[in-house]
Amino acid sequence: MIALTVPVMVTFGVFLIAMVMVGVVTHGETTTFDDFTVGSRRLNAPVAALSAGAADMSGWLFLGLPGAVYAAGIGATWIAAGLIVGTYLNWRLVAPRLRVYTERVGAVTLPAYLEERFEDRSRVLRLLSATVTVVFFTVYVASGLLACGLLADEIFGAGFELGLTVFTVVIVIYTILGGFRALSVSHSIQGTLMLLTAVALPAITLWHLGGFDALQRQLTAITPSLLEPGAEASFADKKWTAGEPLGAVAMISLLAWGLGYFGQPHILTRFMSIRSTRDIPLARRLGVGWVIAVLAGASLTGLAGIAALDKPLKNPETVTIALSAHLTSPWIAGVLLVGVLAAIKSTVDSQLLVSATSLTEDLYRAFLNRRASDTSLLLIGRLSVLAVALIAYVIALSGGGVLDIVAYAWAGFGAAFGPVILLSLFWPRMTAAGAKAGMLTGALTVLLWKHIDPLLGPLKSGIYEMVPGVVAATAAALVFGKFVGRRPTLDWSNAMANDTPQATPGSQGPWPPYPTSPMDGPGR
Repeated sequence: MIALTVPVMVTFGVFLIAMVMVGVVTHGETTTFDDFTVGSRRLNAPVAALSAGAADMSGWLFLGLPGAVYAAGIGATWIAAGLIVGTYLNWRLVAPRLRVYTERVGAVTLPAYLEERFEDRSRVLRLLSATVTVVFFTVYVASGLLACGLLADEIFGAGFELGLTVFTVVIVIYTILGGFRALSVSHSIQGTLMLLTAVALPAITLWHLGGFDALQRQLTAITPSLLEPGAEASFADKKWTAGEPLGAVAMISLLAWGLGYFGQPHILTRFMSIRSTRDIPLARRLGVGWVIAVLAGASLTGLAGIAALDKPLKNPETVTIALSAHLTSPWIAGVLLVGVLAAIKSTVDSQLLVSATSLTEDLYRAFLNRRASDTSLLLIGRLSVLAVALIAYVIALSGGGVLDIVAYAWAGFGAAFGPVILLSLFWPRMTAAGAKAGMLTGALTVLLWKHIDPLLGPLKSGIYEMVPGVVAATAAALVFGKFVGRRPTLDWSNAMANDTPQATPGSQGPWPPYPTSPMDGPGR
């Protein structure tokens, strides 16, 4: 815990009040359900880039990642390498097509898009994908709230439960009030603060140490394993010792984090909401550059913290907090620590909104009240935000490691949605059966892998569940998509070149560019 100071309290207070005011101001602009969910698809390139990055980099950016590097050394940065590649490929492969495809079918959620894309009259695909979204996002939101409680306790000593409660209330208030519009404005602010923290804190720490050469000498004196990309140091009893080589399985597991990007609804929603495909190249360059900067800064923070702090930390995930407190003035520390809070909040609010949208659009409207008015949809959406937050709050009270919870939820989405989304965009003739099989197989593999892996005997690997999840989901989607079910009647092969996809011979006519309800697509 750092010393409670007026500057730190004032900085946090101003930031939290500003976020609530963003919700109040944008509340008047959120008059339709489309405003609440995707902001009427009006994000420009810089805002889309910052919003996607801020929504992506949760509390693990300044807690879990620096903590992993602090404990294991440079070998833990393979996670960052995988995420950078995944970010680039997501913007390059998914963003343009998903923006066009979802607008063509009038979808504001991934489950709605998948149902229309594969012409699934059974509604099973929509129900399955909505369930996966709500279940995994509830766990994911819990990891963000957990990080909020940890941050408050470390900074103010106010107690984990009190900090968790205060931050949860603030996040819920502005998300309910302003919806996607509030998130877009707040993410621009929070993304800038996150970049400032990621760049300034390691720079200050290196200046304190005397530069990179001094850092290298001190780390080498502790154990050379800290600077070996192919190995991880061992951190136990507040001491570092030489660890084991990473090995192929461990390295693949760390890089595999990048596979998760193709299936993250809170990031894909930013692609759906960008103003035009013409804005995507600039957004991609800004977004990838931002990700490289914050990941490099967070990793360097963890590494430099080993040498800069007088005593080893009991909890490695607090290294960012400790450096801010011990190496900077109270006012600067307040600003840097607000950047940590911004990273947590920007992901939690995005996940809350996506969960609420899916509950409202894909469950309430699709199955319970197809004729629901816009006013009732807004009300149900806001109540859904509150419901998901309450459940996640209870989960967060049980504690756990931030990185562990994020890893589990990230793998769940990556395996369940990633292969299906990619195939839906690049394989025009894939069937609904393939989408269902891929999604179910990916989700179940992630959920059950810790029980399956020990049963494999000599084949037991300990690999990150993302890898078998993505492999199994892809295989299931390809096999079932090729041989099972009715192929879509509409030809999507030229969807990016034409204003609207054209019906194939024998289909029911041209595709309606803007369905008036989720069930107004082909065959309805």
